[in-house]
Amino acid sequence: MNKILEIHEADSDVVVQSGVRWDDLNHALAEKGIPLFFPLDPGPGATIGGMISTGCSGTNAVRYGTAKGELFLNITVVLPNGEVIKTRRRARKSSAGFDVTKLFIGAEGTLGIVTEATLRLVPKLPTSVAVAQFPDVSSAVSAVTEILQSPMGSHIQCVELLDTNMMEAINFSGLSERNYPVKDSLFLKFQGSPASILETSKLSHFQSARNAKESEELWNHRKIALWSSIAWMNDDRTRAWTTDVCVPPSALPTLVGESKADLDSNGIKHTIVGHCGDGNFHAILMFRDDEELEKVRGAVHRMVHQALELDGTCTGEHGVGVGKTKYLSEELGEGTVELMRTVKKAVDPLNLFNPGKLYPDPKTER
Repeated sequence: MNKILEIHEADSDVVVQSGVRWDDLNHALAEKGIPLFFPLDPGPGATIGGMISTGCSGTNAVRYGTAKGELFLNITVVLPNGEVIKTRRRARKSSAGFDVTKLFIGAEGTLGIVTEATLRLVPKLPTSVAVAQFPDVSSAVSAVTEILQSPMGSHIQCVELLDTNMMEAINFSGLSERNYPVKDSLFLKFQGSPASILETSKLSHFQSARNAKESEELWNHRKIALWSSIAWMNDDRTRAWTTDVCVPPSALPTLVGESKADLDSNGIKHTIVGHCGDGNFHAILMFRDDEELEKVRGAVHRMVHQALELDGTCTGEHGVGVGKTKYLSEELGEGTVELMRTVKKAVDPLNLFNPGKLYPDPKTER
């Protein structure tokens, strides 16, 4: 299920099977000389089917949005009764009925099995990467707000926060050819004409990459966050619990500050990577035994409640799975959760697909 079935360059879309990886798709487009790419970029190796199921996003979301935008034009789905449906035609837009495509985006495989998808592609523009250090998280996020709300904000493709621990881990891992100052840092990707990139980088006072090769190297340092974090522990027993929450961007400094203080006070080794233009951040929490695992579990619980108190969500892009079902009623309200259960029962009355995931059991909610 990993074939690219059709490429419609003139329409800026592509039809793929669900097992295609987003990065493989973009490499294939580049090899064919097609100046388009699929802009959703979660973890390397993520498949299109998985991206639909979790409602993913990634570093490009500040410019291109998430899976719940208009990047999936149509999907082919096998329903629990064996029927195969297409949610739409290939037209760029449609007013024919409600958006059945989005019914399956973020449903985490509980309503159907995605087999094919029509993806919207976007033009590939010149990019450059820059990095800057700040005295604290609040200063970094304030700089992001200033840039995004300025006339140059339209040229920002990605804006990522890496905390001091993450920068130390990157240095320690040896996966990077350079050593960075161990400070809260921002990695930005600028997009547009060379003149607009230069103008934006001057506004931000960041250290910009000098050429395309250096841009690729800089951005790769952001993409190796998980492996760097595990290497930083320097212990073969180390395992990592990755979690994410999301709040309105203005609340991100509060959430990150409170979360880091909580993690430090409980002796939990951690790194933070944030999509700070979106208010979304990932915490990579390290543990080596059952006692440390329980500390991590408690910290994740407190982090979620802090996010909800700030009008945020228990998960910005990882999904609910089984670990966060108990937070849905608090976040969405019982009426919304019951509507989701009703849809699940109508589509899958025998509860065949991913039972126990996403929908909280009203008998066990806490």
